[in-house]
Amino acid sequence: MKYLQITLLYLLLSFFHNTQAQDLVSGKYSKNELSAVLIPYAEWKPFPKLENRKAWKEAEQSLLEKYLQSANEYIDYDWPYIPATKSLLIERTGDRDEYQAVSFEKRKVLGTMIMAEIYENKGRFIDPIINGVWSICEESFWGVPAHLPKTKEHSGLIDVSKPFVDLFAAETATYLAWADYFFGKRFDEVSPQIRKRIRYETQNRIFEPLMKQHHGWMSANANGRPPNNWNPWICSNWINAALLLENDPAKRTALVHKAMEVLDEFLNPYPQDGGCDEGPSYWGAAAASLYDNISLLNLATDEAFQYVLEDEKVKNMGKFIYRAQISEDYFLNFADADPQPTMSAAMIYRYGKDIRDPDMMKFGAYYRDPEQTTLPRFHYFRNLFELFIQDEFKNAEKGLPLPKDVWLKDIQVLVARDHEGSSDGFFLAAKGGHNDESHNHNDIGNYVVYYNGHPLLIDVGRGTYTRKTFSDDRYTIWYNRSDYHNLPTVNGKTQLPGSQFKATQVSHQAKRNSPGMTLDISRAYPDEAGINSWKRTLTLDRGKQVTITDDYDLTDANHITQHLMTIYPAVVTKPGTLTIPFMDGDGQKRDFTLTYDEKKMEASVEKIPLTAPEDKGIITKWGDNIYRINLEMKNPNPKDKVKFVVK
Repeated sequence: MKYLQITLLYLLLSFFHNTQAQDLVSGKYSKNELSAVLIPYAEWKPFPKLENRKAWKEAEQSLLEKYLQSANEYIDYDWPYIPATKSLLIERTGDRDEYQAVSFEKRKVLGTMIMAEIYENKGRFIDPIINGVWSICEESFWGVPAHLPKTKEHSGLIDVSKPFVDLFAAETATYLAWADYFFGKRFDEVSPQIRKRIRYETQNRIFEPLMKQHHGWMSANANGRPPNNWNPWICSNWINAALLLENDPAKRTALVHKAMEVLDEFLNPYPQDGGCDEGPSYWGAAAASLYDNISLLNLATDEAFQYVLEDEKVKNMGKFIYRAQISEDYFLNFADADPQPTMSAAMIYRYGKDIRDPDMMKFGAYYRDPEQTTLPRFHYFRNLFELFIQDEFKNAEKGLPLPKDVWLKDIQVLVARDHEGSSDGFFLAAKGGHNDESHNHNDIGNYVVYYNGHPLLIDVGRGTYTRKTFSDDRYTIWYNRSDYHNLPTVNGKTQLPGSQFKATQVSHQAKRNSPGMTLDISRAYPDEAGINSWKRTLTLDRGKQVTITDDYDLTDANHITQHLMTIYPAVVTKPGTLTIPFMDGDGQKRDFTLTYDEKKMEASVEKIPLTAPEDKGIITKWGDNIYRINLEMKNPNPKDKVKFVVK
């Protein structure tokens, strides 16, 4: 009887642990209840109005002074027209950067001028700001050509009769909304048409499409893939613009309420462990944008949404950013993530404070840049929050948690290092999951090895985005394929994309001195590979080595090659041993060996040529230094076990 009670208690606790709160954001308040808690438009002052000079003296003056210095360089800025041919480049050459460079700069200049005029308050920037507002309002599309539907109907140009909302259209609305909030009276002194134009364009380009059309980023796609960072990122700008621009109470409430419902489409299926399958560089627009939404809602309701930040999953979503850290400079970069992303330090600190996580607060404070002189490119409203926390922020305790062991069971990611709180020694991370993750690479069973916080065996990550990146040709790009990850090619077959191609029998070994994970990667490959099972075990023997063991069972074994990626020109020094000429952070060379069974495998090393347009981003991140180690089975057996060791 006692055993039965214990069993029932365990099952009950497991049920509550695995049951995720649904509609956490939109489920608490009906539309009428939301209307009651929203601060009315005329009364809402999220940040001091321009004329409240005493309040603006409380903002960080040195940071505003730096923004003024930047704005002075733009005082005679000639707001550029973006010709149709720049938009057409996405179809003609695949290039997306030329258009985006012009569009993004215009918004950055506008945002900088807004900050400068708030600080100086002399009117010098009012006309340039008006020019910027007018120029942006005259653009045919506030988004970017890479996000246009890939149809003959569009062919690289927006159909202005059918507006839709992408990331940067929503961002644009935020810039215009803050310009209106701070300088509305000044605009009206020049002409009432300025504010009228802001509202007209925002209504037609943003609010109406959001309220009347379903957008793909609003919910799971046809394959069941949940929304990615687009959802909370756009919602944060949607809510921001609605609160600042819509003065009709019913319409304002309706806009915010629908955004909350859409936001839950992102949050409901999000892993309970808080793991971001898009990686740390996209975390800043995914979980962090969820936090932006809650921050704005709290600001607009006198903290009526603080309960969201008490939710365990939302707390885990915040903690992911430091759980996925390798060292001061490097983060996990599975899929399309970058190995060295920029940290939005003040936002991270605020998130940590709101979920009462001292580690996250210290992490955010660590990345505070006292030399910051320019505005970040996106998430404009974060800068306003940052201006009013500087006294606390600059004096906050700083530090990197660098947890010794992390196991994210929902997204099947292992992190293990030699020492808690230090990047000294070995670091191992590995992943399971499936091949329809957001920003997916075919990489089930992939891993990375770092030493003293620097890369040894890498995930190449993403290159430059082009038209090909998010098209049917995505997996013709080499770094998206499994044969350019630390994975095997089996009987000439590589992993395939799709949620059905996944890891199975995944387990975590939480051993004190030798943590690791085991998974079967056989179902990540097509049936033609002839894999009955492929059990991969990855182990960190703390202070000693990293070991990868593959135990496989094939219907037939014709050709098997293990691939390993590095940024160093590895050399076969003798059969069974490769030497990797690793360079430590202090510039000192330290040779590492990769040992394998020379009776079973033959090694070779090739340098990957970086010549395609997509490869520009690889060179930016790693230099022209991508090498692939190939361990080819000499006489492969259908059933065998192979091991290679890095030490």
